[in-house]
Amino acid sequence: MPTLSEIIEYTNDYLRVEEIEDWPNALNGLQIENSGKVTKIGAAVDVSTRVLTAAAKKHVDLLIVHHGLFWPGLQSVTGVLRRQLKIAFENDIALYSAHLPLDVHPKVGNNALLAEALGLKSPKRFLKEKGQSIGVKTNVSTPRGVLIRKLRTVLRGPVKTFNFGPAQPRRVGIVTGAAGSEIYRVAEAKIDTFITGEAPHWAAVAAEELGMNLILGGHYSTETLGVKALAAHLSERFKLPWEFLNFPTGL
Repeated sequence: MPTLSEIIEYTNDYLRVEEIEDWPNALNGLQIENSGKVTKIGAAVDVSTRVLTAAAKKHVDLLIVHHGLFWPGLQSVTGVLRRQLKIAFENDIALYSAHLPLDVHPKVGNNALLAEALGLKSPKRFLKEKGQSIGVKTNVSTPRGVLIRKLRTVLRGPVKTFNFGPAQPRRVGIVTGAAGSEIYRVAEAKIDTFITGEAPHWAAVAAEELGMNLILGGHYSTETLGVKALAAHLSERFKLPWEFLNFPTGL
């Protein structure tokens, strides 16, 4: 049976956690240590009381998430944080978080996987953030309506569209999560169809001004792909079962 330290060491190297700069509160890597035993991997987009409770019920002792415990920053161990830590400690759950390292990974990254699922060929990285190109772009010949239908199928949910660009897109850009506020920077890359998770109100106005298709698949939905793929990869490598804990936010 693999130890927690073996899995964490491999995952840090695989995702290049030490090399990829991120926002400090992402705190990529191991956020909670357990006793060292791993028998089942769980994957979730966000850590929360509900997710930790479900992990405990399903006997998960290594939980992998995209958004970890410390996004609010430095805080006292009271209230919500105390409750979450109590569940993890009492049920010997280790917590591993990967934000930008998971977004940008060429095989298990959110952006690469979404492009692949949509059948987009030869994606190239673009949109610099924290020293890394975090999105992918590619030339396409797929009609806008077909692309939107594919996205709904892939994400298994509603897609919000602002169809101000060409009905026959030529270049698609993908940045999962909450990248709608980057729409002007995306436009600089000659993108006419921008797929992301969510956007501020003003981004819809900007899409019209720019003559761009803005397609919002949901922050949560567009970021389920990476944690699933990473958990599946670790499951295969270390011969461990894994399960996705699905707790959508509706955003």
